[in-house]
Formats: sequence, structure tokens, C-alpha cells
Amino acid sequence: MHEVSLGGMLTDYLSGKSIEETTYEEFRQALARFLVEEKGYPKAGLRAKVPLVFPIDGQDTGRDVDLVAYDEAGKPMVLLIFCAGDVGSFERETVSAARLFPGGPVPVAIASDSIGASILDTATGDCRATGVRAIPSWAEALALDAATPRIPLSPERRAREERILHAYNGFLYGTCCSESCRVDPGKKK
Repeated sequence: MHEVSLGGMLTDYLSGKSIEETTYEEFRQALARFLVEEKGYPKAGLRAKVPLVFPIDGQDTGRDVDLVAYDEAGKPMVLLIFCAGDVGSFERETVSAARLFPGGPVPVAIASDSIGASILDTATGDCRATGVRAIPSWAEALALDAATPRIPLSPERRAREERILHAYNGFLYGTCCSESCRVDPGKKK
């Protein structure tokens, strides 16, 4: 399943602005509310639908990241990708996105369908914990960041991660909905 418009509007939890209602937006809104109200994330530091753009064969490609939590200095701390389907099947894509994200690698990567979740160690790709309740609190995310060195990817490693993420975006999603699930390369952050 892919994200499509439901033809209505709703109020964005993070900005208070009216936004388009889509098949995933209700879940994205619920996850943002959960992070703020249950896990103590600062609302002002959460961004939704953040474009992650990179070149493949001379053309920009990428995907929108559903939620990114930034610290006060603007450093990305937690990256969350909403997935419709088995959460485990989105783990590798989520790790690649966290490794490639500007200002990263982002130490905590989360794949969630809003009921289940895989909390992933970006450096190793290992699953640290499962379940939405296991999502780290803001204080825990800050501690994980402090304990995790952010080692930039080598050019070779970056190219491999870009190919992996492109494979998910280009082939797996491309077969279901063509352009509707892809990031607009003109929306570079």
C-alpha cells in the first residue's frame, strides 16, 4: 500500500496548520503525538516528511522521512519511518536512511506501523528492541547519542547505502505506485 490523498484536510499536530489528509497521515500524526506526550520529545524539535535526497547515476532520488527529532543545536537524534506492512521488512531501509541522513548518521532509527516498532542501532544495523513502548524517551535518545560516536560514511560505504535505499525506493515502491511514494528532488533540505 502507498500513501494517497483521502481528499480531506486535518490539523497538523506539530505545526497547527491545515494539511492534506492521506492514508498515512493519521498514523504519522499519532506517532508525533506519542513522541511528544508519552516520550517527552520537544515538539519544536520534531519535523515531519523531511526529504532525504541523494544522487544515483546523475539523477536525484530519495524518500521522505516521516519524522525526525532534532536537538536544540539542530542535530538529528532520532529518525522514524512509518511502514505499512511487516515492520521487520523495513528495518534495512530505515537503517540506510539513518546512515545517509544529513547531519548523521542518526544514532537511533525506528521503523513503525504505529502498533509495532523496531528500534535500530544505526551503526550496527541491529535491532535494539521491539514494540512502540520500547521507543526511547527523549532523555534516553540524548544518552544514546552521547554514547554513540557519529562516524561519517566513507565514500564507498555511502555509495552502497545509497544503492540500498534506492533499491527500496525505486524497485520495491516503484512497482506499486510509480511516483506517488517518492520524494520530490526539488525539496532538498
